[in-house]
Amino acid sequence: MSQKTSTKYQNPSHHRKNTPQNSHAPSKTSRNILIAFLLNLGFSIYEFFGGVFTGSTAIMSDAIHDFGDALSIGIAFFLEKKSQKHPDSHYTYGYLRYSLVGGFITTFILLLGSSFVIFNAILHLIHPITINYSGMIILAVIGVVINFIAAYFTHTGNSLNQKAVNLHMLEDVLGWVVVLIGAIIMKFTNTSYLDPILSILVALFILKNAFMNFHDILNIFLEKTPANISIDKIQQHLLNIKNIQDVHHIHLWSMDGEHNYATLHVITTQPSPTLKANIKNALAKHHITHTTVEFESPDEHCHDDHCEIAPLSHTSHHHH
Repeated sequence: MSQKTSTKYQNPSHHRKNTPQNSHAPSKTSRNILIAFLLNLGFSIYEFFGGVFTGSTAIMSDAIHDFGDALSIGIAFFLEKKSQKHPDSHYTYGYLRYSLVGGFITTFILLLGSSFVIFNAILHLIHPITINYSGMIILAVIGVVINFIAAYFTHTGNSLNQKAVNLHMLEDVLGWVVVLIGAIIMKFTNTSYLDPILSILVALFILKNAFMNFHDILNIFLEKTPANISIDKIQQHLLNIKNIQDVHHIHLWSMDGEHNYATLHVITTQPSPTLKANIKNALAKHHITHTTVEFESPDEHCHDDHCEIAPLSHTSHHHH
């Protein structure tokens, strides 16, 4: 007979007590995203009227871009709040991946926005426009300050959703720094082509980081083994625990890039609550916060698909 223990879903009260998502970090993340949303929305409206005042179509285009940013950040805030709900009968793993969906949407909009900036900058290289440089300098100074504050509030945290929002803020800070530098230089040298060139460089930098964020999100959706976890090291660690003869059928994945899960089969002749606790403590050192352990006896056949029992030794074992 095998002895099993499942910690995937028991009840909401158990989840609230034992999982890290009940800490203050998620609420702080959603608060920071809300601050970024309000700052971005207010500034995009201000920026639009500033574009009308200076006669700069570039600033008006950026205002529309920032308004789109604000909408995506608003969506990110809603989904981040949704992700903090506790498990229930509909979502037995909880709602953590709603945060990931928020990061996906925000990153996708960021990719589109950066591509738009590059396209618009190329047009300005081909067809230079006349701009009120003094007005641009004033707008740029305010833009740098407002977006720097928003970037400061979103720079902490490991949520991919918050990282995507912070990437938005970083794009806006760098964008306005470019506008400020470009406006000052163009005011005294009349080299109007400098602004679109700098804008293209900033957009390419943001695109690179956005693609990296998108790649991380895709890996989580595909349930790839988290990059900071090694199955081989986990096996070696567990095989050093007393009364464990072999470990196999290991599955590792992450729900949102922060909360890592594991299921595994452990061969032992002495299954016990103490052994189970030792296994969980060992896995916690490998950044795994949620585990499901199944005990098997040495002569028991594993009936799961693709599960093969290797020779019972510390040097030859199977995992996948």
